[in-house]
Formats: sequence, C-alpha cells, structure tokens
Amino acid sequence: MDEFLQFYEKNDCHNEKVINEIATLYFRDKKSKIDYVLAYEDEQDEKKKERRQTFQDNLQDEGLILEFEEKENSINKKTSFVKVHCPWELLAKYAEITNMKMPLLENDMDEELTGFVEHCFSYLPSPFELSKDIIQDEPNYFTAPFNRERVDQFIIKDKDTFFTNAQRSRIVYEILARTWFEHDKKGKKRIGVSNMVNNGSYTAAFPLHDGRYLSEHSILASGKDNDRHLLYETWAKPGVWYKYQPLDHVRTYFGEKIAIYFAWLGYYTSALFPAAALGLAVFIFGLATFMDDKPSNDICDPNGAGNFTMCPLCDGRCTYWKLESSCRYSRATYLFDNYGTMIFAVVMALWASFFQEFWKRKQHELEYDWDCADFESEEETLRPEFEAAISNRRTHPVTKREEPFVPSYSKCIRYGTTLGIIVFFLCVVLAAVFGVILYRVVISGVLYASTDGVIKSRATIIASVTAACINFVIILILNFVYGRIALFLTDLEQHRTQTEWEDAFTFKMFLFQFVNYYSTVVYIAFFKGKFVGRPGDYNYSLLDKRQEECDPAGCLIEVCIQLGIIMVGKQALNNFKEILLPKIMVWFKSRKAKNEEKKEDIVYSRWEQDYNLADQPKMGLFDEYLEMVIQYGFVTIFVAAFPLAPLFALLNNIIEIRLDAYKFVTQWKRPMAARAQDIGIWFGILRGISAVAVITNAAIIAFTAEFIPKMVYRYAHSENESLEGYMNYSLSVFNVADFQKKSIPSEIPPELGNVTQCRFRGFYEPAGPHEYQFTMAYWEVLAARLAFIVVFENLVVFLTWLVMYLVPDIPYKVKMQMLRENFLSKEALYRAESIKLSPMRGGGGTDNDTNVTDRTIF
Repeated sequence: MDEFLQFYEKNDCHNEKVINEIATLYFRDKKSKIDYVLAYEDEQDEKKKERRQTFQDNLQDEGLILEFEEKENSINKKTSFVKVHCPWELLAKYAEITNMKMPLLENDMDEELTGFVEHCFSYLPSPFELSKDIIQDEPNYFTAPFNRERVDQFIIKDKDTFFTNAQRSRIVYEILARTWFEHDKKGKKRIGVSNMVNNGSYTAAFPLHDGRYLSEHSILASGKDNDRHLLYETWAKPGVWYKYQPLDHVRTYFGEKIAIYFAWLGYYTSALFPAAALGLAVFIFGLATFMDDKPSNDICDPNGAGNFTMCPLCDGRCTYWKLESSCRYSRATYLFDNYGTMIFAVVMALWASFFQEFWKRKQHELEYDWDCADFESEEETLRPEFEAAISNRRTHPVTKREEPFVPSYSKCIRYGTTLGIIVFFLCVVLAAVFGVILYRVVISGVLYASTDGVIKSRATIIASVTAACINFVIILILNFVYGRIALFLTDLEQHRTQTEWEDAFTFKMFLFQFVNYYSTVVYIAFFKGKFVGRPGDYNYSLLDKRQEECDPAGCLIEVCIQLGIIMVGKQALNNFKEILLPKIMVWFKSRKAKNEEKKEDIVYSRWEQDYNLADQPKMGLFDEYLEMVIQYGFVTIFVAAFPLAPLFALLNNIIEIRLDAYKFVTQWKRPMAARAQDIGIWFGILRGISAVAVITNAAIIAFTAEFIPKMVYRYAHSENESLEGYMNYSLSVFNVADFQKKSIPSEIPPELGNVTQCRFRGFYEPAGPHEYQFTMAYWEVLAARLAFIVVFENLVVFLTWLVMYLVPDIPYKVKMQMLRENFLSKEALYRAESIKLSPMRGGGGTDNDTNVTDRTIF
C-alpha cells in the first residue's frame, strides 16, 4: 500500500475518503494485497452454504489466506465478500509449476540490434507517440522459467512486487479452478470457482482493479495514480484516439491474451489506411466519370437505347417497360463497376497477403517480448471440466504422468454427433436464405404491378433494401441460437486444454456465421439472374415461381446494398451492445451505492465498486474477434462489389479500439489475466478468407460486373474501340408471340402501342433459323471471363508466394535475442548445478567449472 500513499503524499492529497478507498485494495492489516474476490448474496440456502464452506476450507488448506466481509459492511447490505491473498511461498510454487517466465538479466542487445534508420527515426517527434513524460517504456529483460532452487538468479527487488497483479491473479485463479466443493451422485469431485458461480453459490469471482480510473490530479503534472488511471488517460480516453496503444502496459494489466487482441486489432486498423484511401479514390473516380460512361448515357437517352422496349420482369402483373427507366440504377452501378474496381480487387488480394505476412512477423516479435513463444507447446494445464468429467486414465507419453483421456471410439461418436448437428443447422441457414429469396421474388412482382409510377420504377431497389433488412434480423436471431448450440457441441467433444476448446468453439461459430452472413450476398452476386432462363423458356423450379432477374445494368448495386446494410447495421448494433448496454447496467447497479456514499460518511470499497461493474462475456474475446473477422471478410471477399468497405471498416475500427479499451478499463470487472501465444485459430481463418477472397473477387469481376463484356465489345466488336452501341450488343431481341402463356402481360400501357418485340439481357440469336440459341458473342465473353479468372488467380498466387518468400517470419532482431536468451538460460542452469556440486568437490574446481561451462554452451 505504501506506493499509493506515497503518490498522494507527494501531491499533498488530504482526501481521506480516497485514501481509505485505496486501503480497500488490501486486507485489514494494510499489507496483504487482495488478489481475488468472491462475492455472494444468498444466506438462506443451506446447500450453497455448505458448498462455500467446503470450498473455502479447501482453499485455506492449499495455502491461500482468506478474509471475510459480512453483508452488514457493504453499502447495499446484502452482499458478502471473501477476499483472497496468495502468500509468497504459494506464488513461487505455482509460478514454477506453470513455467512462468520471470526476469533473469537486463536485455543489453536492443541498442546493438537497432538499425541505423530505425535509430534515427526514434528521435523524430510524432503526434501519434505517447508522451514519455506520461508513460515510460517498461524495462526489457531476458527471462527464464521460474525455479525456487535458483531464486537468487532472478531480479527480485521486492518480493511484494516481483509478481505483477496480473500474474498474481492468474496464479490464484489456477488454485480456484482446481479446488473441489462437493461430490456428485457418482462420487466424483465437483471442482472450480466457475461452477460455484454457475450454481449460484457465489454471485461473482474477480480480481480487483488497481483503483479509480479518474483522478483529482493531472497526469501530466503529477503522474499516474495507478495503472488503471494510466491506461484510461493514455488508451481508453476518447481524446487519445489517434495515439499509439500502450500495448506493454495493457499486457501488464490485463495479460497477454487481451493485449494480443488489441495488438492485432491495432495492426489491422493501421493496415486499412492504404486500402481505405484506394477504395475511396476508386469511388471518387466513378463519381467524377459516371456522366462520361457511354452505356449509362445510352440507357438514359430516350432517343437512343433508352427507347428500347424491355421484356416484363415478372409474369402476369408485370408489363413491358422502357430501358430509360433504368437510368438512375445504371448510373449508381457505375460508381462501383468501373475500371478502377478491377485494379482495386487485385490490390486488395495482395493487401490481404501483405497483411498476413507482416502480422506474422509482428506476432513473433510480441511472442518473444511477452514471453509466450512456447506457451501452447508447454501448455500442460488440463481444463478443470475435462479432469472432472473424464474417468478413463492413461500415462501421458511426454510427461509420463497419469492423466484423464478420451478413448478413440468415444471421440468418433462425439465428433460424428457434432458433425451431424452442424450439417443440420447449416441447412437451416440455407432454408432461411431460400425464404429471403422467395420474399424477393414475390415482393418484386407486387411492386412491379403497382400503379404508382414511383414505386414501380424503384421496385428493384425497394425489394433489395427490405430483403436485406429482413435478412439482417434473421442473421441476428440465428446467431443467438448458434452460440448456444456451438457451446453445447464443444463441451460434448471434451477437449483436453483450454486452447483446444477455444479453437474448436471458434471454428464452429465461424462456420455458422460465415454461412449466415455471406450466403445471401453470394446468392445475389453469383446466382441471381443466372438461371432464370429466357423469354419463352423461363425456369419455374422455385415453387413454380419465375426466378428474379437482374437489371440490365447488372446485379452489382444490389450486392453493394446488401453488404452496406449488413456491415453498417452489424457495426452499429455491436457498438450499442458493447458500450451503451454495459454502461446502463453499471449505472443501474451502482446508483444506490453512490447515493448512499454521498449521504453517509462511509467508504465505497474497491471490491464493492468492482462488484457493481458489468461482467465480461463468458466467451471473453470471442465476440470481439468474430466481429472483426466477419468484417475482414466483407473487406476482402466482396471488395470488388463494395470498394468503400475498407473505409467503413477503418472508421469503425478507430472507434472500436477506444470503445473496447473504455469498457475493459471502466465498465467491466477486471478479467483474469489469461495467457495466449497468438491469435489462435483466427489466423488460419484469416488465411482461408484471403484465399476465398481471390476466387470471389475474380468471379465478381468476371461474372457479376460488366467489365469483361465491355472489354470484349470494345476490342473485338467496336469499330472505334469505344463503348458506343454496347447496349444494343448486350441486349437480345425476343418476338413476343413466342411468350409462354403465363408470361404474357395482363395489360400493356397505351403509350407503348403495339409491341411485337422486346429486349432482354443475354447473347441470343433473334427469331430465325437459329432462334434463341447462344450467339458467338456469348462464347467469346465466356472464354474471356474464364481466362480472366485464371490469369487473376495465378497472378495473385504468384505475388503472394513472392511476398512470403521475401518476408521472413521472424525478424532478425528477435531471432538474435531468442538465441541470447537460450544461452543465458543454459548458463544460469549450469551455474546452479555447479554451486550444488562445489561442496562435494571441496571448493577447488571453480576454474574447471568455468571451462566446462564454456564447452557446454558452445
């Protein structure tokens, strides 16, 4: 507690209430730090009392020190608290068991390995850098796994501060997660504080925040009150949105798992800047030149192609119409379907490859700096749920220790069950998509039959917007259902470690949501209007309904509308759910306590303040990652249809980083400081999305956009290599006498006169000897489309391979530091062994020991 009191003495603070509040970070002796807090409100249920008593007795038997606060001492007069302190001996024991890496020697290689250019740039002022007066660089050490027998070799200035608060809470959680509280009907021990919270014996279990995040003092003038205050002022405060994140301090406070998420999110956001700038440039190019687009001008010309009589877009109620009515639609389509779009799609495919390769380098750098490079390979800690549920035992081939295992036949049954359920619910998603498609078909027919000219002329847009909104609601409902199903299936599979469990759950949820979010977009981009048939031979396979057609200008603008509604709507809803909802809940829970504090001269204790904060979601960072990865899919997979996607993503992410930081620092209980080596299975998912993006963007440009047909016409059919006459080239002629009976319009507008022919999209022969067969132009365009896909994909694959070859996975600086650390670890181990053996040698072997050390290491 001395460090906090020293700060207030230095700043001449006489606020007794604040000082008393700081004291609640400790036991009543004002020396023992509170590492974890357990809270409960139930006093009547004897079963829960018995569980708590057994659990607490076992915690004390393990060596933890407990202190109790009765409900009479709390402001709400109904919540009791159990404060947990872990003494040095127990911290050291579990640090050794969990292979926790601790400082061994100061890193003396940073200056040596810093390049000249990097060294020079470090002296240049940057508006994005955090002030060195506010936030100091954390000391850089070589580390080694903690060992109680070699404790003197580690840099221990003070045992009370040797382990950070985050490390202390992680060690305590390991004990809480493995302590039993009752036997089930089969005699098995039920274990873990999470089960105690789930069954209501405790209402919450959490480590404490370091204090208030707001201060009476200016951080510039007086420095930080505590680490939470520092993070708020330099990271979570809205006014620092343009500053770099203090990732090392985030890691120290929240642990590696949360810090790696913010490191990845920051890296991804910074990578979006060039993509967003180029996408905006493509859109501006379309905006600047759309009045010069010859096909659009022809459509809008009532004396030219705009005077073409078009075939009805639905049966019966729809009638003939003039191409001129598609003028606005055509102009809007050109904004996203121009020459810049093709270049942008190629660049974005390369952008995705660059992003992955450079993030891989950054990730290796963070793994080394944060001592988690070998975390997954060394993760020996079994999930408490796995240990409690599995009765079969075997000797582990690596550790040679007896541990629970799932037999192969049981795994086959469990995974087979999971696969069947997943396939079923994926079919449910497709059924929902089918329902939306049917809605589009029906509502389009109703709107085209309207007598209101405004509604009739905008029927396609209205149908697209309303269908996209309905689809978005369905997506939200199905996501809610899938979350619970995926949780049940992952628990059913019985995964050994927490990392394995998280990877399995992540894969299932992403698979569900990938199909859920993208299926309708895929339908519009690649299937709508492709199997409709032609006038006189329409396809009625969809419940005896004629399939919907694309506008003569194409379906690209509909893809853009669908993407825009889902992407922007999802981001707005997530921001509300993540920041406004927790803030409302925190206000509701804490309003009474704050009013009581004002009325009476009492201390609003740190543990009760934190108890009134919102809980972090049970799945931790899963929702955060999923939100960003789905967004990454919108940015890469369909970027050819929506070049503004990177810009919207960038603006959202700039806000997202600070909103996430704000809720972690101010609105949520402090989470247990979990460890992680990397972003896990999400990196593999990102690579898969990038691979799919190459194919989809090539297919969108080739088959959905009008780029390829326009190029074929310009260079193979146009006399002056322009697009003059393109609409006449791309629209076929149909003799209305050949209509199927159900396709004949019920009425024809008088202004159209006697209609004998109408136009429709496609390359078909007119009435005659080869009527309605594909023309040579069709095969030319098809060949060009397939050739474009082959060239596009091979070009991107080659350039991606080139990037992977030229960019090493591990930076040279990190590689050298890893070698140096391994050398020092071996040397420290050998010295410890030499000290043990020196009494046996009579103290006369020092020089020989040194020589042996040199020979052993080198």
